[in-house]
Amino acid sequence: MTGDAPEAGPPLLHSVGMDTLLLVAAIGGLAAGIFGLAVARRERRRSADASARRDRERDELRARTESSEEEQRSSRLILDSMQEGVVLFDDEGRLAFANPAAELLLGPRPASIEAILPLALRDAAVRARGGSAPAIEEADAGSPSRTLQGSAIAIDGGSVLLVVRDVTEARRLDQVRRDFVANASHELKTPAATIQAAAETIITAMHDDPSVVPRFATQLEREAVRLSRIVSDLLDLSRLESGSRLDEAVALDVVLRDEGERFEDRAAEAQVALAVAAEPVPRIRGSARDLALLARNLIDNAIRYTRPGGRVDVTLETQGGDVLLSVQDTGVGIPTRDVPRIFERFYRVDRARSRETGGTGLGLSIVRHIVENHGGRISVDSELGRGTRIEVRLPAG
Repeated sequence: MTGDAPEAGPPLLHSVGMDTLLLVAAIGGLAAGIFGLAVARRERRRSADASARRDRERDELRARTESSEEEQRSSRLILDSMQEGVVLFDDEGRLAFANPAAELLLGPRPASIEAILPLALRDAAVRARGGSAPAIEEADAGSPSRTLQGSAIAIDGGSVLLVVRDVTEARRLDQVRRDFVANASHELKTPAATIQAAAETIITAMHDDPSVVPRFATQLEREAVRLSRIVSDLLDLSRLESGSRLDEAVALDVVLRDEGERFEDRAAEAQVALAVAAEPVPRIRGSARDLALLARNLIDNAIRYTRPGGRVDVTLETQGGDVLLSVQDTGVGIPTRDVPRIFERFYRVDRARSRETGGTGLGLSIVRHIVENHGGRISVDSELGRGTRIEVRLPAG
């Protein structure tokens, strides 16, 4: 039995409906828009991140550049302010850098290692360039002559660094120390040897010839006193080189009159007329002990080098804002060539007379240190055979 064929269903378009399709299309479009917006946002974020990274890198580069420039300025400032001369030569031996001190010490900047003067410093640089250990040389240069010390060392890739120092004052102080030790040893050795010889003679003479004992005992006492004076002066000088305590208001007129009285018997024994005229003066800020030592040494020195029948005049007065102490004698005087040296330690114009009178050669050196410690000035006016005048000017108050 045949039947009729079933009727075909409606098309999909008709079954879903236009509204649904429109909604799906709208949703798809919205999704595409949202995706595009997300992509755009991500790209903007990437762009912003890249821009921020570039800004950071630019800031870091600027900071590093500024730091490098600051380091260079600091290095230049340090090198320019150094007292040592610093000279750098490149691997070809040509001048690469020299600070201002190098010009002061070496003169015109050397264009190359071969142009360095003095020659001893050139030799040090040449040896360093040749691969030797750091070389150090000293040489005299300039007028007035100075002692220069150069230290040369090879650095990166064959360059040579030369550092030059002025060691003139250091060498002078070394010589002063050596002279002082030598002179002190000699000055201490002489009375010590005499004391030993006199003591040995007394021991022997006590049995063999007692009559000579008093003479050698007197000599023993004299040399012992001399030795004691040298030791005392050395201790005073050592103390004064470290400065004086300026914590007292000192009446120098009173100090001077007291010291004058102490030397009355000594002057009478030496047959020297001693006159002290100390008018009242403003007090001096300083050390009473040291100012008394100053007056003592000046008066003692004047009496010691004045022959019998001569005189020593000590005066104290106010002049301007200063206190002026003057010691004038009619003694043996000082040759003009020796005047600049009389304040040196152990320097004596007349060594024979100094030994005869027991001088140590330290008195005027002590005086100079006391005057300088008190901010004063000292001057000497002397004529050989006619006497000496020493003036000390100290600030009042």
